[in-house]
Amino acid sequence: MEVILLEKVENLGRVGDRVTVKPGYARNYLIPQGRAVLATPENVAEVEAKRADLEKAAAQALTSASERVEALKDVVVTISGRAGAEGKLFGSVGTGDIAHALMRASGVQVEKHEVRLPEGPLRQIGEYEITLHLHTEVNTTVKVIVVAED
Repeated sequence: MEVILLEKVENLGRVGDRVTVKPGYARNYLIPQGRAVLATPENVAEVEAKRADLEKAAAQALTSASERVEALKDVVVTISGRAGAEGKLFGSVGTGDIAHALMRASGVQVEKHEVRLPEGPLRQIGEYEITLHLHTEVNTTVKVIVVAED
C-alpha cells in the first residue's frame, strides 16, 4: 500500500515522501495517528500544496523537543517506594511514574510513551539511566534514583 508521509517516521521517511508499506501498518498505525495519508492523486496534490506548512510544523516540533532536552539536561529524579530488606520493591516504578516525577521536578511536560524502559518497569532500588525519546531525532537520558520509603 502506498502512502504519503505527513511527518517524519523513524526508519521510513521524511515529510512528503511516498513510501510503500504493508496495509496493516498503514491502516492501523500511520493513517489513524495522522502520520500518513493514502497516495491518491487528490492527496498527492494536497500534500504538495501544504508541503511548506508540513515542513514548518516538523521544524517547530524538532525545536520544541530540543528545548525540552535542554530543560531536562541535569535533572535527577528521586522516586520512593516500599521495599523489602533485599532492596526489591513491593510493586514497580513504571513509565507513568517516571513521567510524572520528571514533570514535577523540571516543569517540563513528559508523556509516558516518551519514557523508554526496554527491560520493563523498575523493580529494585538503585540508580538508573532512563532514555527519553522526545522526537524521532531527539533522545536524551535522565538519572532516576529509586529509594526505599522510611
